[in-house]
Amino acid sequence: LGHTLPYLVPNALPHAFLIATAISGAVVFVELWVIAWVRSHYMDTPFLQAVFQIVLGGIIVLAAGILIGAA
Repeated sequence: LGHTLPYLVPNALPHAFLIATAISGAVVFVELWVIAWVRSHYMDTPFLQAVFQIVLGGIIVLAAGILIGAA
């Protein structure tokens, strides 16, 4: 949910879409980092393995979103 909130930035600002996209990218990075930390800390998954799994899952979700959005 946190990565959708930046798109509420008013369109009156110059480059509002680019600003919202940059903020969303940073929020997604933090969200994925926290998920990887939780997996490594509470689920006994090695941290780099957790990061790899989370990044791979994020890439799959991004690709699905692009394919659905292009349809």
